[in-house]
Amino acid sequence: MLREPRVRRVQAYANDRIKKLGLNGKDKLRMNKSGGLDRCEEGPCIVVYPEAVWYTYVDRHAIDEIIDRHIIGGEIVERLRI
Repeated sequence: MLREPRVRRVQAYANDRIKKLGLNGKDKLRMNKSGGLDRCEEGPCIVVYPEAVWYTYVDRHAIDEIIDRHIIGGEIVERLRI
């Protein structure tokens, strides 16, 4: 499982990447941090709406895959899906 400082770094990376790709803003993608999603045993989580697809991630590569394949490409990343 990721330690909290590493989780924060990966979350910051995801937020920066979304901004650099121009995917954030009004009527676009919005990232929110949650206090807890009752899935601690599965590690850090990302939920993509409106599909309500839950993902776990361990590093920047997983974040890139979720952004590239799901958010941009519309394809669910089964290997990271919870």
